[in-house]
Amino acid sequence: METEFTKTRVQDDIPEALRDNHAVVVKPRKRVPVLILSLLGLSAIALVSGVFYLNTTQKDVDSAPAIVTSPSPAQSAVPVNPPDNNSELLLGHFAYEEAPQSELESITSDGRIKMRSSAAKQFKAMLAAARADGVRLVPISGFRSANEQEHLFFDVKAQRGQATTKRASVSAPPGYSEHHTGYAVDIGDANVPATNLSTTFENTKAFKWLDQNAARFSFELSFPQDNPQGVSYEPWHWRYVGDRHSLETFYKARNIKPTP
Repeated sequence: METEFTKTRVQDDIPEALRDNHAVVVKPRKRVPVLILSLLGLSAIALVSGVFYLNTTQKDVDSAPAIVTSPSPAQSAVPVNPPDNNSELLLGHFAYEEAPQSELESITSDGRIKMRSSAAKQFKAMLAAARADGVRLVPISGFRSANEQEHLFFDVKAQRGQATTKRASVSAPPGYSEHHTGYAVDIGDANVPATNLSTTFENTKAFKWLDQNAARFSFELSFPQDNPQGVSYEPWHWRYVGDRHSLETFYKARNIKPTP
């Protein structure tokens, strides 16, 4: 079908002298098939849309915040198993708070050596049981303050010319001694005082009795041979673990598994 534009264009192309001649036959121009035009139109639209999309997408990518992905366990620098709660471990020794003076009780007649009340009661019972078996246990040291421990660690280290790590193998730094808790006690054999604070104490009747009977009174050896803390073997050093507080004091942060 010819449009008004087509008719006007045809009239403009006919010479003026022939416009009123009805015999004139004008041949229509060849037209591009409608399908081809449609396809070309769609292609052009798609091309323009594609360019617009790419430009818009690139802008979005450039302006978008970076996305940080969490690494997989294999890529992570953080160990899979969290470390034990030993952040307060110093030279093989754990940090301990001082027992309040109000909770201390004397375990000697002169009142010089003290322990926490619960530990003192059981220690006295253990002394009596050992005496009944012909063994004379004697307390050498009980509760010690951080100030007292400072002298034992730093001053003695200087007097003996010991390296810090060497001193730490036989004496805890101040703030890190079990004696601060009021639950620890050094024990000797009253019949063989020469073995006091020596590994030879393990050969005495007192040590052998403790080895067989101390657990009945909730006392245990703190630093046996080849202990995991790396502290020197101390057969004379025992600690009380007979109530909830004493048990948590020595075991809560150590992740020690029960023995079958």
